[in-house]
Amino acid sequence: MAVRGVRGATTVDKDDPQQIRAAARELMEEILRRNAIVDFDDVISAVFTTTEDLVSAFPAEAARAMGMSQVPLLCAREIPVPGSMPLCIRILLHVNTNRTPREIEHVYLRNAQKLRPDLRSAQ
Repeated sequence: MAVRGVRGATTVDKDDPQQIRAAARELMEEILRRNAIVDFDDVISAVFTTTEDLVSAFPAEAARAMGMSQVPLLCAREIPVPGSMPLCIRILLHVNTNRTPREIEHVYLRNAQKLRPDLRSAQ
């Protein structure tokens, strides 16, 4: 088994705690589903980032609510690059998996699909 990184991103309509938690949960569930991750023991850690316009909730709260109580989770702020996508939540999940890098499916939802049009999973 190898350690692989799985990326994902999504957006919300506004800085609202319920929207942030719901969008983070939806993204995490989709990352897990598309990559057949069914046991949280296979999840090494997760890094969540938000753009500087999202400050009302920690997106990692969604993972805790899903039962990831033993998984190290970290929230951070994205670099505020001029012209970057606003209202964006990103996840980098580190997992133990037998999948090859080409078999990993990165997940981009809502407006975040525009971030990676080169990926099949963003279509």
